[in-house]
Amino acid sequence: MSAHVAIIGGGVTGLSAGWWLARAGHRVTVFERFIVGWEASGRNGGGATHYQSPLFHEEQRLWPLMDELLGYPTEYQRERIIINFTPEEEARYRHMGELTTAMGYTSEELDPQQLRELAPLAGNNALSARYNHFGGHANPQRTVQAYAWALQDHGGQILQHTAVDGFTTARGQVTGIVAGGTTHGCDAVVIAAGPQTASLLQHFDIDLPLASARAEMIVTEPLPLMPIGGVDGNGLYGRQTLRGNLAYGGGPHEWLDDSDYQQPARPSTPLLRDLARRLATMFPRAAHARVIRSWAGIIENTPDGRPVIDRLTSPSNVTVATMSSVGFGLSPATGRAIADLVTTGTCSFADISKLGIGRFAGLSADWREARGWVTAQ
Repeated sequence: MSAHVAIIGGGVTGLSAGWWLARAGHRVTVFERFIVGWEASGRNGGGATHYQSPLFHEEQRLWPLMDELLGYPTEYQRERIIINFTPEEEARYRHMGELTTAMGYTSEELDPQQLRELAPLAGNNALSARYNHFGGHANPQRTVQAYAWALQDHGGQILQHTAVDGFTTARGQVTGIVAGGTTHGCDAVVIAAGPQTASLLQHFDIDLPLASARAEMIVTEPLPLMPIGGVDGNGLYGRQTLRGNLAYGGGPHEWLDDSDYQQPARPSTPLLRDLARRLATMFPRAAHARVIRSWAGIIENTPDGRPVIDRLTSPSNVTVATMSSVGFGLSPATGRAIADLVTTGTCSFADISKLGIGRFAGLSADWREARGWVTAQ
């Protein structure tokens, strides 16, 4: 039977879940406090290679199909190169190659000449490189818009600039979303609100440990297109756009207090310098390129770095999803998993039991301090 599902959060996770639910015939309303994709969903490197996730196989199956399924372009491109600059990186990604090969994917070492042929902007300063014939990347801005348009094509509604203030409940279930002074009735709820997910769960006396951080990206002027546009390395993630720009980000995160992410994030000069320096090291033949713009977004992180995708027992019609910095690439599979949880209570195509919220029971209250995830003074 068709249900009315309220989704809190207009990032790729919430939009993908809404699209899957709407295409199955459910009524969907998405509540977004800013505009769709405003935070991390529209401000990331666009990577889609999460081999350690139980959703990895579905991620890899779906991405090549998404343009056709959504009806709008995502600019997805398969394959990815990882450049290693230290023995530790080389060992880590060799192990990744062994794991993914055992799962049926192709990964190979590149010699310096092969690396320069596939990624001509790279130099001779790398220790080694790995070529993954899987994974890939897409354009975050186009993908967010594709999800939103496809959701609306199936009758879904998106309420932007509409922050959720609370809930109405009855008989152990949520019956309505309070937003903008109005109560919107619903049959089920998905909370996929990024850093705000923890505070929203407090309405139900549920503690979800999350730490928020500001992450940044830089974009260079256009450069000649490389045969493989998806190249990671030197602690950076990103891609070369179809216009030739290098769009890259990646640590160090600037950890935030809860009150710091109530407004849109702004770039900061020290992090931009660090990103530019490391990008010039990874691509020496692009060191002359000018940085023409930058942006920042807020990402949320769980203590173990893994997502939470779970349906609550109380209220029993609430599903929660927080992706711990890997939401974009997994979004096609995550949205399908969330839709399964909403409609049947279980994921039909993967075992996601280890992504339950219950794994944090008994976590020490000072877990952020123990990890050093604290706001710089």
